[in-house]
Amino acid sequence: MISDGVILVDKPEGWTSFKTDGAIKKLIGSRKAGHLGTLDPFATGLLPVFCGKGLKYLRFCEGFDKEYSCRCIFGASTDTGDYTGEVISENYPSDEELKELLSTDFAKVREAFASIALLTEQKPPSYSAKKIGGVKAYDLARKGEEIDLPPAKIKIYSLVIDRIEVLEKGFAVDFTCRCSKGTYIRTICTDCGEILGYGAYARTLRRTKTGPFSVDDAYTPDQLFEMADRGDNSFMKEPSVAISGMPAVELTGRQARDLGFGRKIAFEGVEVKEERTYYRAVFEGKTMAVVYPAIEDGKTVMRIERLFAND
Repeated sequence: MISDGVILVDKPEGWTSFKTDGAIKKLIGSRKAGHLGTLDPFATGLLPVFCGKGLKYLRFCEGFDKEYSCRCIFGASTDTGDYTGEVISENYPSDEELKELLSTDFAKVREAFASIALLTEQKPPSYSAKKIGGVKAYDLARKGEEIDLPPAKIKIYSLVIDRIEVLEKGFAVDFTCRCSKGTYIRTICTDCGEILGYGAYARTLRRTKTGPFSVDDAYTPDQLFEMADRGDNSFMKEPSVAISGMPAVELTGRQARDLGFGRKIAFEGVEVKEERTYYRAVFEGKTMAVVYPAIEDGKTVMRIERLFAND
């Protein structure tokens, strides 16, 4: 069994991200596996799991943008912001209110989503993996402690309503969101609920994209084990695919040899910025290292952040 690379898992509902890691470790017969971007247990969809030497690429992918599809129910609120939590308030729209919403094609709802799409900061939910004094917020919340997490910078690239459906009680909005790392879709739901005054929570949540990866290329755990039983290892992706979006610099044969020995080489034609910029150092189509430009003795050199050449 090949144990080095990236496996794209379509995480089932009810599984934690760490349970998914455990299944992959069993699949490949290795203790070295870790996921990119935690998914809530109630959520489904794309969970890239890096395995073996592929783990060396994981930290360069932590800032990937993501895409989600979600169904949001309006008319009630839960303590977790999703359907698994305890209902803490109910305020379903009356028949008259629904009639008005329908007559305007839910203009107020669309305006609420449009206003959320403009936000550049978002307060994480109390039931989240954010740590307070080394303790995860959801552990504190479950003990009944008051949680006050500071707002975090986010970017919502698009927030598109796909469908609005009137339910027996309340209404549902299906939407697609493309956003930066650290954006909580549950919070988008609860914030929209507060704007409209009805309350809201996430009923379903599915991650469809992470960086260069798509759920269309992912497999459920059952599918992965079936493939492995047939001796089919095609689910294991080359780990360098994960950083394919990183800018590349082509090396000469001599530069590749020097890089393989850990030597610094000239890095011409690039600007050294205060915030470190990473590049893929590529030779004959193979990513040999992740490097960044730095000034030494008045010259721009290529410093090695992570060397893959000797793997």
